Amino acid sequence: MATLAAAPGRPAVRQRSLSSKARWARRAPLLPALVFTVVVTQVPFLATIVISTLHWNVLKPGEKSFAAFSNYKTVATDDRLRTAVVNTVVLTASVVLLSLAIGLGLAVLLDRRFPGRGLARTLLIAPFLVMPAASALIWKHMIYNPDYGLLNGVLNAVAKVYGGHGPSIAWVSAHPMPAVVVSQVWQWTPFMMLILLAGLQAQPGDVLEAARVDGAKGLDTFRYITLPHLRQYLELATLLGSIYILQTFDAIFTITQGGPGTATTNLPYEIYQTMFRKYEYGEAAAAGVVVVIGTIIVATFALRVISSLFREEQGA
Repeated sequence: MATLAAAPGRPAVRQRSLSSKARWARRAPLLPALVFTVVVTQVPFLATIVISTLHWNVLKPGEKSFAAFSNYKTVATDDRLRTAVVNTVVLTASVVLLSLAIGLGLAVLLDRRFPGRGLARTLLIAPFLVMPAASALIWKHMIYNPDYGLLNGVLNAVAKVYGGHGPSIAWVSAHPMPAVVVSQVWQWTPFMMLILLAGLQAQPGDVLEAARVDGAKGLDTFRYITLPHLRQYLELATLLGSIYILQTFDAIFTITQGGPGTATTNLPYEIYQTMFRKYEYGEAAAAGVVVVIGTIIVATFALRVISSLFREEQGA
């Protein structure tokens, strides 16, 4: 034990080094959570890696054999899987960029004081609280349905005003990818809005006040002060949104079933089809491992952004 020099008027403070037993005693309450996390996440992932090295079709139970990296080669060369990768990138990029842009606009509006701001904030957050499957059903039947959906109903009502008859468009079959993108933008915009709103409310007020005193216009203040301040929040929203939207399954399964053809089949839905339609467990496991690795890469960047935000807050 070492004794630290006492400050004037203060008693000496003894610095005690904890023994190994004491350190483990402090960690012991966390061990059940750690064990549970390992069992729930890492053990199934290791099992998936093992299955991905097998030729395994449940319709041919006697023909299971070791495949090494053959399934990964199939994942890289199969046309359906390549199409699924492209659709995944298009869906993720479209939803993230659109929801980020709309969320930024809504965050700027909610950052201002106006009557009913609390109610407006609650209503704008509501789509994010709807379960994904329920949200997909709402869009498929209440909005996109060609017979009684809201979109065709509005078009018909407008056409009747001008003495015509509106079109009856089958939105899902005519525009499958935009239909999925719009439904996902509706659900994920509140998520982006909340992150960016937190960033806006963290702006230093003295800097904004100094800009107003110097005669800076609102657009110039937003461009040269607000946007640079929001850079890390924009990065965080983009990376977290990409992680979540990359795993989109409910909307694809409910609204389009991956069709027409493979027009909206993304990687999670293709894995589902490989597993439960083709019964190729090895290929499905290999594709799942590839998706997990891609998600881990994106999550690593997200964690770096989060840690940089924490460091910035501590240094402020």
